[in-house]
Amino acid sequence: MSKADFIERVAKSGKLSKADAKRTVDLVFGEIESGLKAARKDGKYTIGGFGSFSVSRRAARTGRNPRTGEAIKIKASKSLRFRPAKNLKDAAGI
Repeated sequence: MSKADFIERVAKSGKLSKADAKRTVDLVFGEIESGLKAARKDGKYTIGGFGSFSVSRRAARTGRNPRTGEAIKIKASKSLRFRPAKNLKDAAGI
């Protein structure tokens, strides 16, 4: 689903204009983003009834180039993970 589709669905279900729905969606996404920035030290940001965002760290490791079989070094990295709350898992049938 694109962001425009999401805004349109919010507008319909909330009986809002598209402009109001866009502002609302942008505010929610902005608050999630600022919450993640504030939680950089802890590495975890939880929204009750929605889920938890956490930072996953992967250590540097050695991999293989699939074409040549040559060993290559893969840098350490971080990624953002999301763990949905129970009610979202139930809604998805998980």
